[in-house]
Amino acid sequence: MPRIVALLLILLPCCASIPVQAERPATSNLWPGVPPGETKELPPEADTTTPNGNLVAGRRVIRLGNVSTPTMTVYRPASEIDTGAAVIVCPGGGHHILAYDLEGTEVAEWLTSIGVTGVVLKYRVPFREPEQRWRAAVQDAQRATSLLRSKAAEWGIDPKRIGICGFSAGGEAAALTTVFGDDRTYDPVDDADKVSCRPDFAILVYPAWLVESDEPKLREYINVTKDTPPMFFVHAFDDPITPFSSIVLFTELKKAGVAGELHVYSAGGHGYGLRQTDLPVTHWPDRCEQWMRAAGILRK
Repeated sequence: MPRIVALLLILLPCCASIPVQAERPATSNLWPGVPPGETKELPPEADTTTPNGNLVAGRRVIRLGNVSTPTMTVYRPASEIDTGAAVIVCPGGGHHILAYDLEGTEVAEWLTSIGVTGVVLKYRVPFREPEQRWRAAVQDAQRATSLLRSKAAEWGIDPKRIGICGFSAGGEAAALTTVFGDDRTYDPVDDADKVSCRPDFAILVYPAWLVESDEPKLREYINVTKDTPPMFFVHAFDDPITPFSSIVLFTELKKAGVAGELHVYSAGGHGYGLRQTDLPVTHWPDRCEQWMRAAGILRK
């Protein structure tokens, strides 16, 4: 028995240093009732991936379709490494579906590993308005930003370090949410909407459709000012979704004197998320973490 006690005494200091497991993700609806502009009922929400669906880094992708009840799922980091920062994650999918794990839950899990609260936004798809395919997604992203900021004290989040991250179509939604600032695209529905819907920074990974027909000119409704939040960009030169979206928006930030960081890799295509291969572009999360540390976003 004394030997067992002695062994426990030896092990206890080591065990005490192991970080507490992060909390289980918690999901909540974004809107207290029907989201703005909803007029018809969609078929049931479902994963549309087929057995012969394209793999990414050798693994299947959840392609979630028919989302009519938008939600946000909060992933909290272990308390020992929690920096107080938070990032809302907008998966891509062409405003038709959501690449929910590839560009959503896997991103949130990475964020928690560096001490950031990751919030996966399940925004409405398919798009509702053909002329503004981004509108429902931006409304949901703005609502999520206000809702998260309104809960900041309760959830231990710094209300001045709430960012947004988006991929492809989700990158378009994240970029517009950031550029629009507090110009809300829906009428306020409750007290949460009295809180700012402007993200404090943005992480844009192969964002789509920010320029006019693949020309180096931002769309007319995208206006960068000195008050636009800082941004981090990732794109591949051979991406069929033109890297001009990242390059031109970064250029406009520079003109306005807004901090930004742009990474354009020679190869990588589109839709890799965080899944690593032998291509350098898939190591972008390392560069992003360095940017967030240098910017003071990851301070305790």
